[in-house]
Amino acid sequence: MLDTLDEARLEADLTTTLGHLIALPSDFPPGDTRKICAYAAERLRRAGYETRLPMALEPIANVVARRGAGKPCLVFNAHADTVGVSNPGAWTTDPLRADVRDGRLYGLGAANCKASMAVHLWLAEEVARRGGPKKGELVFTFAGDEEDLGPNGTSHLRESGLVKPDILVVGATTDNQLITAERGVLWIRVTAQGQAAHAGDPASGDNAIERMMRLIASVQRQIFAQLGERRDGYMESTVNIGTIRGGHNLNVVPSECSVEIDRRLLPGETVDGAFDEIQRALDAAGEPKASFTIERLRGTNGFKGAKDGRGVAAFRTAIEARTGAPARFLTPVGAYDGRYFADDGIEIINVGPGSGAEGHSTNESVLVMQLVDAAIIHLDVVEELLGLNS
Repeated sequence: MLDTLDEARLEADLTTTLGHLIALPSDFPPGDTRKICAYAAERLRRAGYETRLPMALEPIANVVARRGAGKPCLVFNAHADTVGVSNPGAWTTDPLRADVRDGRLYGLGAANCKASMAVHLWLAEEVARRGGPKKGELVFTFAGDEEDLGPNGTSHLRESGLVKPDILVVGATTDNQLITAERGVLWIRVTAQGQAAHAGDPASGDNAIERMMRLIASVQRQIFAQLGERRDGYMESTVNIGTIRGGHNLNVVPSECSVEIDRRLLPGETVDGAFDEIQRALDAAGEPKASFTIERLRGTNGFKGAKDGRGVAAFRTAIEARTGAPARFLTPVGAYDGRYFADDGIEIINVGPGSGAEGHSTNESVLVMQLVDAAIIHLDVVEELLGLNS
């Protein structure tokens, strides 16, 4: 059983750390996480972890810190990048300076996801103070490239073999509740080609925007209109046409048009299957084969984990012990970095302080007490799964 924590000191430690993280800009674009990852890596080194700073593409840095060996391998992951400040004038405080008032801490990334990052840093140091894990391997990872759903953050850590978890705990804005099922993500771009001509004689050209309208109408008719029928509990199969670009002048028949499409997939759907489905619907539109292309921009499958796995059971017990109420299972709107491990047969748990409504919002904030609760819950989980030498 863990000894009693000084919660006042814990609160001070967490708010100080979160303030340091907020003051280190890591917004995308450009997604430069070198300074914030260097800060985290130095703290982890001082705590006795074997620490690396892998980087697949500058300036997107990552951190991998490990202690112990063997099974199970328990990995904590949080992303270090944030979105940018879209409307600085609407912020009531400096986005890069933590401001605590009325029980909340304000700042860019305060909830998404520097709150989890602060909790994980405290957790790593507290576990070290208690002598490290008694069994298995404990790994902490901080990654960039999450806000772009890109390949150079957590995806790189998996693909390079630097991280091989049995249980993966991903920091997320869940109000310290649990997400164990997640939809897949497929981003594609469709480009239609045409022939430029003078707008005064449109028949002498080939309008790429009109071709795109016919292509999208075919996909809408054959696939998108029926997606509402695909459900898995509270999860829905969805689509969003996020961008459309075409033409360069009002009096010219456009020679090119492109659209970018976001498909969210149920755990029973696959990115390959969804891509092929859209390809077939485009082909059925009757446009010449050489007049359009489809390309995959991003793609990861979803997952649906059991609610009685070892990691989930440990979190359920810890959450109930701390809050006095049973843990709740949430249905996410967005996507988290655990999806890169969706096909690996491991246990994936998204959990952390902060509300999903706060992420990417003006005057982003997190409840200070949720930081404290998260730290205690996470420490209890490590104690349950790996034990501590103290």
